[in-house]
Parts: sequence; structure tokens; C-alpha cells
Amino acid sequence: MTSAKSARRPHHWRRDLIELAALFTAVAVADAIANLIGHQPDGPYLLIASAVALTATAAFHTWWARKHSHAPPPSTAGTHDGDLSQPVDPSHPSVAAPGATAAGAPALPGEDTVLWRMRTTVRDAPGSLAALCIALARHRIDILTLQTHPLAQGTVDEFLLRAPAQLQVQQLSRAISAAGGSSTWIERADTHDLVDAPTRVLGLATRTALDAAELPLALRQLLGRCTIHSLPAVSVTGRATGGTAPVEGVLEETAMRLRDPSGGTITVERPYLPFTPTEFARARALVELDARLGPRVPRSEHVLTLPEGNEITVRRADSNDLAAARAMHDRCSEQTLRLRYHGPVRDADRYLDHLLSPRFGRTLTVQTASGRMVALGHLLWDGDETEVALLVEDDWQRRGIGSELLRRLVALAIEAGCESVYAVTQASNTGMVAAMRALSLPLDYQIEEGTLVITARLDATPVRSLPPYEQAGH
Repeated sequence: MTSAKSARRPHHWRRDLIELAALFTAVAVADAIANLIGHQPDGPYLLIASAVALTATAAFHTWWARKHSHAPPPSTAGTHDGDLSQPVDPSHPSVAAPGATAAGAPALPGEDTVLWRMRTTVRDAPGSLAALCIALARHRIDILTLQTHPLAQGTVDEFLLRAPAQLQVQQLSRAISAAGGSSTWIERADTHDLVDAPTRVLGLATRTALDAAELPLALRQLLGRCTIHSLPAVSVTGRATGGTAPVEGVLEETAMRLRDPSGGTITVERPYLPFTPTEFARARALVELDARLGPRVPRSEHVLTLPEGNEITVRRADSNDLAAARAMHDRCSEQTLRLRYHGPVRDADRYLDHLLSPRFGRTLTVQTASGRMVALGHLLWDGDETEVALLVEDDWQRRGIGSELLRRLVALAIEAGCESVYAVTQASNTGMVAAMRALSLPLDYQIEEGTLVITARLDATPVRSLPPYEQAGH
């Protein structure tokens, strides 16, 4: 920080000496002129006129000197020197244009504003960042946070902005382009984005450490809108997929491939914007953390009482529950399995091993008081979409277990920030249709050759608090 003392302008003694010499010279010249014309008939009038002119000139010089003696120093901002997580004020002299007008003022008090996330690429040269800040200030846009991602050529600047609500995204894009930005990407943000980058990364690391199923979600929240696919080393049919990645991972413009600690490959794609080396390093660090911690699933339980008085326990399930899930499959009728898997079930062990893996989603199981598994509910990460699926043992159907599982799965999807969930079933599966309708959410229906796809649109604002069954056990 610059102190007030060091900010004072230096005293120029040479300029004072020159002005003093000029003053003595002027006095001498004035005395000579007075002696020359003072004895003439119009001498007194000429002396008075000269005095008035001299006074006016002195007053003008004093006004001009005072006006320009306190001008701010030239702007020196605009170089990229690392990540900046502190708020940046575009009206500060270091980034504001000299002579900026009221158009560069921040949003007016009480004015409706919206939050935007913006990323643009600029030349890594002095003044490039200042040009962007000036363009934003002219539209009354506040810069809340700023991060820089150095590249081999140029620099990617990522902003969190608060802009007037009436400002159109097209206007913002044109302003950034005129200021030297290229490959600009803009999307709406929410209040959760106000958390600075280091805090957000630490929060994602904590969630990943507590639950192996969080890794795909953490990568999605870390990298923004992207598509994540987990390709296992062996398919559900037992064949090798051939999907492998080196330990250090691979970065290819708009795609990155990371080695999955549980086997196979995690592929992250973002067609609209290339990944930066900084983003790749952060993603690889999260995967390495997951690998070091090994398999882990929260073991909290939630006990419920059914309308007829029976108690059931809802908890998270994983690959350790494979034997119990296989036994439940053996007790289910062919009709129940056909409605769940849309056809005959073969190699159930492989299918269940895939469904129970935390890498591909989250699974809830329902157990009776004796510990017998009677239902499974799956929330599956399908690229940038999310699928829900239910299987309830025949003797425990029509008791509200399916609806309870579905409600909890949807709560998990909302907590994970999903925009929608979909269920694939058959048009004759009235139980699944009724359960989806009981969610009281906007639903979309698509029917093709007897297959029914029901999509529920969730609240766009993620729910950050954990539901009861994810907290301490009861």
C-alpha cells in the first residue's frame, strides 16, 4: 500500500528559481517602461491599462496552475501478474480512463442487477486488462472477482460481474470484443459463485474426501458447464473397453482424460471453451485425492415408519451390498425386473456392480428391521444428465417405499446442482408414473415404441445443505 507521505508530489526548486528570476526581470522591464512613458501626456492612462492587463494575466496563470497541479499520475495497470481473488474496482485511477464520465460509474443504489460469469482471452501485454476494465466500467459493471490463467500465447481472464439487469449479453460481448477480448464465454451466475476460487476448491476437496460419488460432481462444479463420462476398464458384458489414460492424464484443447482410481478413464469435455493448464492441474489434483483415499461412502442411516407400522431403514449403498442386492433380484418376479430393466436381465452381477459403484452415481437402499434389503434406488450420472431408477421387491410394493426413495433421490440431485432428472420405464408402469407425479415438479413425457421417458425439471438454485439421511445417523 502506498502511504500518504510517499504519494505527495516532489518539490521542484529549479522551477521556483526560474519563476523568481522572471519576476525580477518583469519588474525591471515595468520600471523602464514606466519611466519612458510616464512623462508623456497619456502616460497615466497607459500605466493603468498595463496594470489591469498584468493583473488579469496573473489571475489566469494562477487559475491554470491550480487546475493542473493535482492531476493523477498516468495509469500503470493492465499487466497480468497472477490470480486475483480480491474485488477489483473499475473506478480506481489505476484502471479507469482519464476523464471518464458518469457512464463509468458503478450500478446505481437500488438498481436491479444480475450476476454473470465471463471468460475471455486477451494478449498478455501491459494495458490489456485495463482495457477490459474500462469497457466494463462504461456499462456500470462491477468486477467482483478476477482470476487469470496464463497460456503459452495470451492470457485467459475469468470474471465474476455484477451488471445492470437491463444490460443485454450481446452488448456485453460486443464491448469485450472491442476492448481486445476473444473467445469470450458468458453465462449467468448465482450467489454461490461469490465464493473465491481457493475456498471453492477446498470445499470441493472436502466433499470428495467424504464421499467417492462426489468426484464427478466436484469436477463439474470446478470446471463449469461440461460433460463427464466414466468409462470402466471392463464393460457390463465383461469385455475390455480399451479406455485407458496415463497416470499424468491427457489435455487436448476442449477435452481432458484422467485415470480413474477405480479403473478405467474419466473423460471431461467442454466443446465451447478450451481447458487451461490451471484447470487441468486442479482436476488432476482432485482425482489424485480420490485415489489416495480409496473407496468410501457415508454410512449414515435414517429410520422411517411405514403407514402399517413397519420400520424401514434408508441408507447409502455401495459395492459391499452386491450380495444382498443379488439376493433381492432372485426374489423379484420377472415382471418387476422387466419393468425395471426394460427387458430380460442377464449377468445381473455385472449390472449391479456397475449400478452400486459410487463412480457412476449414488444408490439408496431400504432394509427391514431384520436387515433384509427390499428396495434399491439409483441416481446415475449420465454425462451432463441425471437418471433415476427404482426397484422394489414385489411383497413391498404399494407401500410408499418407491415414492420415498424417489423423493430422496431427487433431493440428492438438487443438492448436487442438477437441473433435471429423468426416468426411463414402460408406459404400463403406473407405479413409476405415479411416483414421478407425486414429486409436484414440472414433468415432460416422451413415448417411443412403448418406452416412456419422464423428465422432472428441478429448481435451478442448488441446495447446499445436506438432507437428514446424509447427516449424522439416527
